[in-house]
Amino acid sequence: MEKERLINLFDKQATKYEKRRKRQSENMWRRRIFRSVRGKTLEVAVGAGMNFGYFPKSIDYTGVDFSPAMLAKAKVAAKEQAIKSEFILSEVESLSFHENTFDTIVSSGTLCSYEDPVNVLNLFNKWCKDDGEILLFEHGLFENAALSWIQKRLNPLVHKRIGCHQDRDVLEIVRRSNVKVENYDRKLLGYLYMIWARPNK
Repeated sequence: MEKERLINLFDKQATKYEKRRKRQSENMWRRRIFRSVRGKTLEVAVGAGMNFGYFPKSIDYTGVDFSPAMLAKAKVAAKEQAIKSEFILSEVESLSFHENTFDTIVSSGTLCSYEDPVNVLNLFNKWCKDDGEILLFEHGLFENAALSWIQKRLNPLVHKRIGCHQDRDVLEIVRRSNVKVENYDRKLLGYLYMIWARPNK
């Protein structure tokens, strides 16, 4: 089944993600978008805990991932950063949080992997408090037409190899959801999307 295939793919990448986290002691773009994280915080597809170094220690953190190997790495990272945390092994689409549960919802490099990313964003919209914030740090199509053409051509191979779509216009996906975009910025020729959003209920 596709779910088991994707879990196996990400399990195999857990050590690589952990090494990337340890090398990334300073990332000005992650620091910029995650400096407003506060309160009861949900991070989906937490991976190996890449963002823990940018979160305030005072948050009440819940991390979700469907990869057991990734979660094991994330638990180690949370202890290293002294963040009060709990972890849930699950697909995001299978979660059932109450409405208005979280002050902050973080998605970092995840919209590339969902079958229906608009549905996932609508879940964020439901789970986030009315005065909360949804922070998206994602990759997607380049702004350059030639580079985006290459991404689209390579997408079937890349998705098969690492479970990640390369051909998604992240901003357009977010605008099709119920989430309200407050601000956004794009870097690396548009490949990196930073989106500050609010629930729209």
